[in-house]
Amino acid sequence: MDKSEEILHIAQNRGFFYPSAEIYSSKAGFWTYGHLGTRLKHKWEALWRRYFLGLSPNYFEIDDCNIMPKKVFESSGHLKNFNDPLTECEKCHFRFRADQLIEDALNTNAAGLNEDALTKLIIDNKLVCPKCQGKLMPVKWFNMMFDLKVGATGDDVMYLRPESAQSPFLAYKREYEALRKKIPFGLAVLGRVYRNEISPRQGFFRLREFNQAELQIFFNPAKISECKDWDSIKNYKIKVLKENGKDAEELSCNTLLTKNKLPKFYIYHMAIMQKFYLELMRIPKESFQFRELSDKERAFYNKIHYDVELKFDSLNGFKEVAGLHYRGDHDLLGHQNGSGQNLEAIEGNDKFMPHVLELSFGIDRNVYALMDIFYTEDKERSYFSFPASLTPIDVAVFPLVNKDNIPEMAEAIFDKLKNEFKAFYDDAGSIGRRYRRQDEIGTKFEVTIDYDSLKDNDVTIRERDSMKQIRVKVDDLVSTLHKLMSGSIEFEKAGKPLKKKTEE
Repeated sequence: MDKSEEILHIAQNRGFFYPSAEIYSSKAGFWTYGHLGTRLKHKWEALWRRYFLGLSPNYFEIDDCNIMPKKVFESSGHLKNFNDPLTECEKCHFRFRADQLIEDALNTNAAGLNEDALTKLIIDNKLVCPKCQGKLMPVKWFNMMFDLKVGATGDDVMYLRPESAQSPFLAYKREYEALRKKIPFGLAVLGRVYRNEISPRQGFFRLREFNQAELQIFFNPAKISECKDWDSIKNYKIKVLKENGKDAEELSCNTLLTKNKLPKFYIYHMAIMQKFYLELMRIPKESFQFRELSDKERAFYNKIHYDVELKFDSLNGFKEVAGLHYRGDHDLLGHQNGSGQNLEAIEGNDKFMPHVLELSFGIDRNVYALMDIFYTEDKERSYFSFPASLTPIDVAVFPLVNKDNIPEMAEAIFDKLKNEFKAFYDDAGSIGRRYRRQDEIGTKFEVTIDYDSLKDNDVTIRERDSMKQIRVKVDDLVSTLHKLMSGSIEFEKAGKPLKKKTEE
């Protein structure tokens, strides 16, 4: 199996994710998070919340409905502009997203091309239906919004939100008043969104129902070139792939300001996002880059748009997982015009329509990125080398044997640990197989209770990546594990090292 098949095999069989309603022949683009995947997702979300909502005391999370009135998306421009290019097979009538079909067939970038240019590429290169080799019809635009009928008569048509961003824009007026009219302020939403993808592909990567984490920052446009924390990041280097560039390069924030002409407020958040990936998610620098999007590629509402891309071996290259979008006043102005409500802000004597900087993350893509980037194989095993802060299971507890009072001591230790950590107890099979099962799902530390534990009141802690073992007193076990998981102590210094490994 190749890497994508290996990851999918573990994901489905060990409880990370699997197709939704699969016993009824599941529909492409819909997936269920299993018990381990839900834990991994929740840990990523908790990390995101602590980091991004901690940037300012004026950043808060809200929780809104997924179903919204038609008027919202008329005002936002989604009903007019939220389209993907579609081509259909004349023979089998299967529908394809035209730019992706062309990219797969020709190994070229077709993003941002209009329908005539895409149709010409299909004709000139004699592309046919990948399923039946039939002729492909001319490309046309397809709106990705999911509509539904609301109420007993079915006369009211509403829409599932295609992005979580509209929720903060609709809540802006209330929150601006409630937050004592302080600018800038931020509203975050973590939740589900819905896009009627033409032909979802790449398994768990491209979905029709998925999760976003977004922070919308409302600010005075006259101050976009101001940043009170500029000195803290001005020399920090950001890895950037310029429009039409072949290789990413590291540019200091000062360089992005003076040569690339990006505003300070935007650059600062580029640095913040990169630090999240490199320092908190522990993504290797070589697997990270910002990519500048051209006028044709970026969303219709964005003035400046850089995507965060991570390198997926299982998807053959860098793929988008997040974005930093300067949306200007497009959204609030549209909703002011559509609703008739005044959405302007006042700061001193200055009256203005706030502009919006959006930090947008695909939660599911970030979860899959963790599984791709941290999937590891060696001569003895395959496993996920997740950072300790992101492991679905924090610690596993094993009795070496199921006799001689060892299980009783192991269960007492498990009861103690489960109040502090997400712990797992396993007494089935050889100790080596139990280690391998936990390695495979990414558990960073395993605690084993043996005959010496009964005599000396200590246990063995095994570290996943190195498979090294240390001996720690039971009374010190909780505090030691906390230090190991926070990275405040090196593994070898956390206890008495053991030369002999118990892997059999």
